[in-house]
Amino acid sequence: MIFWEEESLNDREEIFEFLYAFNPDAAEKTDKIIEAKIENLIDQPLMGVQRDAIRGRLLIIPEVSMIVSYFVDGSMIRILRVLHQKQKFPY
Repeated sequence: MIFWEEESLNDREEIFEFLYAFNPDAAEKTDKIIEAKIENLIDQPLMGVQRDAIRGRLLIIPEVSMIVSYFVDGSMIRILRVLHQKQKFPY
């Protein structure tokens, strides 16, 4: 099961709104790619990489230059943040 933390939902909304202002189709496509890649975590929860200084794992989505920070909590995958690769990270 995937659980979106409030901050990750805010990130996703901000990304969508930013892109939508320039290109509504790109905003829709980007959001669908993010969602599909995150849903892959249900079958492969350890797909993301681990970094010593960061809690959880990082899923890199190169198609849209995004990084998803998430934490595996038993059978639940908690999505912590969704950030563009050029944003300051870790948060």
